[in-house]
Amino acid sequence: LVLAPLLSATDQRFASSVSILMTRLLFGVVVLLKVADALVKPAHVAVVGGGWGGWGAAKALVEAGVKVTLLDALPDPTGSTPYLTPTGKPFEAGTRGFWKDYPNICSMLRSLKIPEGQVFTDYTPSAFYSPDGLEATAPVFARSAFPALPSPLGQVFATFDNFKRLPFQDRASMIGLLYAFLDYDRDEETFRKYDRMTAHELFLRFGLSKRLVDDFLRPTLLVGLFKSPEELSAGVTMELLYYYALAHQDSFDVRWIKRGTVSDSLVKPLYERLNESGKLEVLGGSRVQEILVEEGVGEGRVTGLRYTKDGKEVVLDDIDACVLSLGANGMKSVVRGSPGLSKRPAFSKAASLGAIDVCSVRLWLDRYVPTLQPANVFSRYEALRGAGGTFFMLDQLQGGGFTVPNFEADDDAAMRDLWGGEEPQGSVVACDFYNAGAIIPLTDEEIVRTLMEDLLPTAVPEFRAAKLVDSYVQRYPSSVTWFSPGSYDSRPKLDTDPSLPNLKCAGDWVRMGEREHGAKGLCQERAFVSGLQAANSLMQNKILNGAGRFHQVLPVRDDELQVYLGRQINKRIMEPLDRVGLGSPWVR
Repeated sequence: LVLAPLLSATDQRFASSVSILMTRLLFGVVVLLKVADALVKPAHVAVVGGGWGGWGAAKALVEAGVKVTLLDALPDPTGSTPYLTPTGKPFEAGTRGFWKDYPNICSMLRSLKIPEGQVFTDYTPSAFYSPDGLEATAPVFARSAFPALPSPLGQVFATFDNFKRLPFQDRASMIGLLYAFLDYDRDEETFRKYDRMTAHELFLRFGLSKRLVDDFLRPTLLVGLFKSPEELSAGVTMELLYYYALAHQDSFDVRWIKRGTVSDSLVKPLYERLNESGKLEVLGGSRVQEILVEEGVGEGRVTGLRYTKDGKEVVLDDIDACVLSLGANGMKSVVRGSPGLSKRPAFSKAASLGAIDVCSVRLWLDRYVPTLQPANVFSRYEALRGAGGTFFMLDQLQGGGFTVPNFEADDDAAMRDLWGGEEPQGSVVACDFYNAGAIIPLTDEEIVRTLMEDLLPTAVPEFRAAKLVDSYVQRYPSSVTWFSPGSYDSRPKLDTDPSLPNLKCAGDWVRMGEREHGAKGLCQERAFVSGLQAANSLMQNKILNGAGRFHQVLPVRDDELQVYLGRQINKRIMEPLDRVGLGSPWVR
């Protein structure tokens, strides 16, 4: 422009043409750089929830080269910061077991090069106590001298002497339910029919004795699905009983965390491995308030989320997809604050489901109390107020067992850990109440007194001599999903709504559709698998640019031959009857 007056008209036209050409070239370079950046820049996924489902999704995505931001309301969902009581002792919400058929969690440990024996105890028997004393013990079938037999014969004969009070004729009434195990999941519509029925009604229709239900099945369900048979879906109850007890003779074999907590033994090493990639960011103390949705023609797209941290509102808006790994209560909260989700029936129905109260207590005693088994269940106690109850002798499970002969050299350090570094004085007992709506209104002192006076000494008289050194009580209202009758159709699908293809759900309550897995019920393995599969679904649908391979998902063991054949025969008989409205007439 400065030289223009000095140039001829021809020179001016030439200069103008050069200028236009250079501008176009520069614009083209900018566009190419943006395209190249989009191709190189990894996809970014927000994972909401730091439970097993969230960590499963994070693992699969990070290992596929995807950037992940994991958000959770807990201050530190990585397990790196121990949760301590006001007196500095370790505490964990709920004592969680790891059953025989947890192949994917065990595979995760192998990938971290952590021996299972370093994390888990040996498989451990359990005991059931009532006000009358010991009711039954659940053996470790894998270590039983009894030979392995086809299910359920193996379970019946191997436990013949394990029931101390329940008469054989009551146990034998369980046989009526065996046919239902062949029928309940032959197709999705049949499962819906079982789901609409209560477990209590199913037990009545198949002739189970009242004593079998009250003395054994009711306490089992109260600590397995956290509700009584009258309040549970018969379909989910059948899933739980089959997966944990009847699929194989050793299905009920269970082990526990050997030292510390689930968080520091399993989650922390997984976090450390994923964090090495530089693709994982964990935002603890972050409560998600809203999922941001941009609506398009025919379908929408999650573009970001809004959360609060340290009292401030923050927006995360550079995401390509989102995985919601929430329970019923968390889903309710997020959907209520997210207009883009609440207007979609699949999410509003999921947000309508109920949840269960839990109360966890830890007791430090002045002496070691010997018990028959380290893992125990309360049954039929009035003091439970309708709740399910368990108590675990952590000094036996994690401290090497000062009351059993397998004491090891490092057990003193483990006991000091249980006592928060103090000189150990005696047993440490972890007690949990499920379906605890009538327990959590009590004061801490009343809850502890109930355990020390009404429950523990009645089950194991040696507790009477023990005095309380320290205690800690925590309440978790509406913290666990409730598999209520008729809830199946309201539970979220993994691919929850086709109109939001970049939003997936994970958790043990999620329906996985064609990706369905054999792990069932309130189950750590199922939650972990659902997270892996949510990530796989995002990658399969090509929502994530540059994502690598799918994560392998290991199945549980196949059904035994007699079960497989029984189900095939039943299906061939029932399918023609279904067409005339006569299939499975005991459900509707």
